[in-house]
Amino acid sequence: MQIVLTNLLGNAWKFTSKTESARIEFGAAKKDGKTVYYVRDNGAGFNPQYMEKIFWPFQRLHSESEFEGTGIGLTIVERIAHRHGGRVWAEGEVGKGATIYFTMG
Repeated sequence: MQIVLTNLLGNAWKFTSKTESARIEFGAAKKDGKTVYYVRDNGAGFNPQYMEKIFWPFQRLHSESEFEGTGIGLTIVERIAHRHGGRVWAEGEVGKGATIYFTMG
């Protein structure tokens, strides 16, 4: 869980770095008997049509000059969640931020 949170909070920090009043939130809620964790920010966000692509290795929706990174952070998060019987998914909107949800089995 530490590696998952390190990656998700690091992403939130990175993608809110150009936001004047940055907000990052971590939380959890019960849904259908499972705990769903989330990291939400009000940063750069992403176009929802690319939601699946953000979990692919080395795929980036922003240029290296906009935001540094290797493009493997969310891939790592997804693989860890899957290995623990969970899943990961995202919601986002360009310029309004993103929320990454995950469960662990």
